[in-house]
Amino acid sequence: MSKDLFDAAFAAMQKTHSPYSQFPVGAAIRTSDGRIFSGCNIEVVSYPEGWCAETTALSHFVMGGGGTITEIAVVAEKKAKCTPCGGCRQRLAEFAGPETRLHLCDNNGIVETLTMREIFPYGFDAEVLGKGAA
Repeated sequence: MSKDLFDAAFAAMQKTHSPYSQFPVGAAIRTSDGRIFSGCNIEVVSYPEGWCAETTALSHFVMGGGGTITEIAVVAEKKAKCTPCGGCRQRLAEFAGPETRLHLCDNNGIVETLTMREIFPYGFDAEVLGKGAA
């Protein structure tokens, strides 16, 4: 079980800046070498602008040198099994493979595990633009 990944997502959720939605979310990404990158949702006054927890975690992942993503965990304080929004599914799919495990959590731990292929079977890839993956 990926308790440390859940713990990182839960800790990130505690740092949220969500004064408008009042919907704290945390996310964490594990790479094949064991590094964990986490993030929370951050809202701004021009709501719904801002960024999701998954986007923040991906930013830390990229700034930390990237790698191969093996697992992702998402937790929301007010919703069990909170899935990434459509935009975040596309963002995650840019960096994670179709077999990457996505753990949906409640406030106590992992509730359900899916693959990226299961949650986002028809995402865009770079080939639709006539370009290979970056």
